[in-house]
Amino acid sequence: MLAPRSTAIAIVLSLLGSLGAQEPWKRHTIDNTSRGADGVRPFDVNGDGLTDLCTGWEEGGVIRAYLHPGHAAVKQPWPAVTVGNVKSPEDAVFMDINGDGAVDVVSSCEGRQQTVFVHIAPKNPEDYLEESAWKTEPIAASENQSRWMFALPWQTKKEKPLELIAGSKSPNGAVGIFRQDDPNTWSWKKLTDAGWIMSLMTEDMNQDGHADLLYSDRKGKRRGVYWIDRAGDPQSTAPKLIGGTDHEVMFLDSADLDQDGFRDVVCSTYGDTILWFRRTSNVPVFAQIEIPMPPNTGTGKSVRVADVDLDGHNDLVISCGNAGKKHGVMWMQKREGEWVAQPISGVKEGIKFDLLQLIDLDGDGDQDVLTCEERDNLGVIWYENPAR
Repeated sequence: MLAPRSTAIAIVLSLLGSLGAQEPWKRHTIDNTSRGADGVRPFDVNGDGLTDLCTGWEEGGVIRAYLHPGHAAVKQPWPAVTVGNVKSPEDAVFMDINGDGAVDVVSSCEGRQQTVFVHIAPKNPEDYLEESAWKTEPIAASENQSRWMFALPWQTKKEKPLELIAGSKSPNGAVGIFRQDDPNTWSWKKLTDAGWIMSLMTEDMNQDGHADLLYSDRKGKRRGVYWIDRAGDPQSTAPKLIGGTDHEVMFLDSADLDQDGFRDVVCSTYGDTILWFRRTSNVPVFAQIEIPMPPNTGTGKSVRVADVDLDGHNDLVISCGNAGKKHGVMWMQKREGEWVAQPISGVKEGIKFDLLQLIDLDGDGDQDVLTCEERDNLGVIWYENPAR
């Protein structure tokens, strides 16, 4: 919840020169051979210490997994496999569904498909990139229930069964849990109604040593940023409001932005504002601070926190939609109390950028920026951080 009597604090944005005057980062393409890449999720599926990826291609109707090729070849297109063909995928995430050690993929579909699918990986690691070795099955409890938008594998303890938390948008928008009652059957338990789920994230919100669910709901009467205490009374799933009800909230992140020892929440909005929910103690009470977006940018989509330039201070990385001839991906650093914007994508290409992941893909010690772009069909791409 918001701190008592707190008000949104506008932080004046000052540009060091012009965003357009700075050099964009070098872009590398992982895959651009389908249409409508819609979010990318990371996980090391083969235990080689390198980050692999999966994504759904919304217009192309394919779900793909990508294996990191090693640092020497990382700037080239990555080895890939189409793990399944579905309609209107909005999200894909890695998850070992059956506990056999082979990492499978779960896809969430909206449109007329309205189903969550599991894509079962081959048990033999040598067959991982063989399309014919994968098997796609629907989760029956999800079929024709809602427009599924995002999924989060969930396991609080190793001895506990693996669950899948899923979020959807109206009609019948909800956040809930899919559980496997046996190897062939899934059940569904709704946690709360929702309008349009954007983010689902694991975070210990009340510092009790147990993971809680942090999420953003974009539309409707329940829009805002919330958390659910999953370690308390199992019958109590009432969402706890953090803030953002007066904004169309998009993707969020959780991190200690101001490095005061307490983890904050940041959330992009479909507009010209980044919301910083600042915490000053272990108690989950937040002050809502508004950080204006730079001029000549698209509408906010995703935000992440990282020390981009390795100066010891946390920065913000932002992606945007509606960015034709505007800045679609950028980063912002705080200098003498003011947020200063620097370009990543530039303005020459890209219209609809998506969920951000910050990962050192080339192994040089700084955080590169990984995302998808849907409208110019740049595909699954990453921007090489020049800090090193």
